[in-house]
Parts: sequence; C-alpha cells; structure tokens
Amino acid sequence: MVEADTCKPSGKLRGKKPPPGQCDDNCCKDGKFYTTYKCSPPVSSHTKAKLTINSFAAGGDGGGPSECDNHYHSDDEPVVALSTGWFNNKKRCLKYIKIHGNEKSVKAKVVDECDSTRGCDSEHGYQPPCPNNLVDASKAVWKALGVPENDWGLMDIYWSDTD
Repeated sequence: MVEADTCKPSGKLRGKKPPPGQCDDNCCKDGKFYTTYKCSPPVSSHTKAKLTINSFAAGGDGGGPSECDNHYHSDDEPVVALSTGWFNNKKRCLKYIKIHGNEKSVKAKVVDECDSTRGCDSEHGYQPPCPNNLVDASKAVWKALGVPENDWGLMDIYWSDTD
C-alpha cells in the first residue's frame, strides 16, 4: 500500500486576504484554494514527517495558548503541535513523542494541534491549513537535534510514540 493513498484530502478551503497587519508570514492568498485533511498518514515506529518551527510562547506565532493544557510554553521547552490526524482528538495531548532527525533524537511533549481542517481566519493567524504530515516544533527541539540556527524552518524527520 502506498502511504500517500491512505489519507485522502477531505476538502478545500478558499483563502481570504488577511486584514492589514494581521499576518506576517505564510499568509492565505485571497481566492486561492487550500487542501484540508481530517486524517494523517498511519503512525508507525518510523513515521515520516516534516518538521517546522513554531513559538508556543505568549505573543509567539502559535496564536493562543496550547490546546492540550491552555498554557503557553517557553521556546526552551521541547514541545510540539501535530497535524490534526496525528493529534487524534487530543489523544496524544501531554504525551511524549520521539523525533529523529539530523542523526540525533529528542523527546518532545505534544501540547497543541496544527489544524489541517481549517485556516485563513483570525483563530489560525490567517495562515493556511496545516499539511497532514507536520510536526510543528519549538526552538528547543531544533536545538536538541543539533540543527544550525540558519537551517531552522523545514526538515524531513521521522517520529514515534514513546512509552
């Protein structure tokens, strides 16, 4: 079975132009259609994903407090948000995953969802829906993986649940 065939898009969302000053980076484009997903690829002991960077701190690019505990988290804390399917209706909330990348690994706590079903509104910082294969990580995760700061942003990784 081809991994890409196991999770099909659930729909499309039409982008709206954000109000002035409401979005600095990766903003929705007016009239563009964005693919949405209610699922993510199956989780295994070697789940392939894209690692992105996010701030879960107050005033950071993560928006409001984290969905799992309604708190903000320091950039020095190894925390992540998972795409909607992997977040699995909060079933991974406050559990740890092990992330492998750059020939190193780190344990990180799941504190938030990277919404693959909605976006392009104030609640989502006028950013498009997340892809269905994203691990959105704090700076601490990137540091622990030993990635040089000028290479932070997007990296192929694999991850697994921890016991």
